Amino acid sequence: MLIDRSTDREAQEARARILTQVRDYFKTAFLTRDFDPDVDGVAVSGRHFDERELVNLVDSALDFWLTTGRFAEEFERRFAKWFGVRECVLVNSGSSANLLAVSAMSSPEMGKRRLQAGDEIITAAAGFPTTVNPIIQNGCVPVFIDSELSTYNAELSQLEAALSERTKAVFLAHTLGNPYDAERVRDFCRKHELIMLEDTCDAVGAKLNGRQVGTFGDVATVSFYPAHHLTMGEGGAVMLQSPKVRKIVESFRDWGRDCWCAPGKENTCGKRFAWQLGDLPFGYDHKYTYSHIGYNLKLTDMQAAVGLAQLDKIDDFLTKRRENAAILSRELAKFDWLALPQTIAGGECSWFGYPVRLLPNAPVSRDALVSGLADRKIGTRLLFGGNLTRQPAYRDVTFRTVGDLANADVIMKSVFWLGTYPGLDEAHMHHIARSIQTVSQQS
Repeated sequence: MLIDRSTDREAQEARARILTQVRDYFKTAFLTRDFDPDVDGVAVSGRHFDERELVNLVDSALDFWLTTGRFAEEFERRFAKWFGVRECVLVNSGSSANLLAVSAMSSPEMGKRRLQAGDEIITAAAGFPTTVNPIIQNGCVPVFIDSELSTYNAELSQLEAALSERTKAVFLAHTLGNPYDAERVRDFCRKHELIMLEDTCDAVGAKLNGRQVGTFGDVATVSFYPAHHLTMGEGGAVMLQSPKVRKIVESFRDWGRDCWCAPGKENTCGKRFAWQLGDLPFGYDHKYTYSHIGYNLKLTDMQAAVGLAQLDKIDDFLTKRRENAAILSRELAKFDWLALPQTIAGGECSWFGYPVRLLPNAPVSRDALVSGLADRKIGTRLLFGGNLTRQPAYRDVTFRTVGDLANADVIMKSVFWLGTYPGLDEAHMHHIARSIQTVSQQS
């Protein structure tokens, strides 16, 4: 039998020694030096950390609590407060957060607002697939609207045209951390009694009229993948105001169970063997009673421990991303064949990446330019899936479109984005601009 003595003085002293050694290890194993454009690459995104993440990670590992625990609980509490909502539910990815946001709306507990198979959800054609996939996975029909070529956000003027008697929700992402007019979408949803879901996976820290995006709708989602504003490696969160909806989200996350006990806990409700639910016999163990068709989408406490260290730095991370984007705006403005991103009135970007679009007078094609930058070890990305209706995954999917999605096609053919993450600085931004000029002149 294994006896847990981890709280004893001797064990705590050993733990302190280990964590001191971890700090020393970081200083030895991870070195920094000035950027050398002749040697170093410019990654489009990456991990940005110091000894605090490693210490938290090892501290959690020494607990050997392999599911969600004390670090996850603290992160949920602190991140919800920072974000400006009441509830935060940690999950294993931003894509899972999107799946849970839509799935929760399908619960019978949502009453008249419940999503059901065949209902329509308005979304953008140009974007990331896992904003759209949960719509399909829940048996609903995506209704694709086009995007603006100024912000690359959904063309909100098409919302009314997208509306039908089957419309039940709107699910839009704030593209690359550039906020759309969430107040306008909120008012549209209230007018037509629709659910509003905000994909803020790429927009943590972005604001509209001083208010964090993700706080305008019923539910918002966040990603903690390494490319994002703060990371846990893998990880995500569902952000919301309603404790009732939180319970539904947690049920779908935790196998669909009706029980709300945390891992390692039991009988939180005080009547574990005194429930009568469904056609089960009276007293059937509440821990094994299921009210939804769910999944297991939890993350580990070790991931949350890393996230807590990152959360201490989030404001600095956001500042650095904005500084890098501002440098790119100044440097790239000299190219009259590049269209730079615009922001709506009252919008404050939290740049996940910096998108640029090649105009018809460009001396080089988009593909030749990104290939040439790659040869110079400068990372770029396309604007995700481009026009998703042209992706092979959606060939046999039922969907509806508004108009010809011409701008989504332009985005697919002419747009790419550059990195702004905090591991980059002014020297990297200037090197990117010089390289764009060199590649365009060589073509």
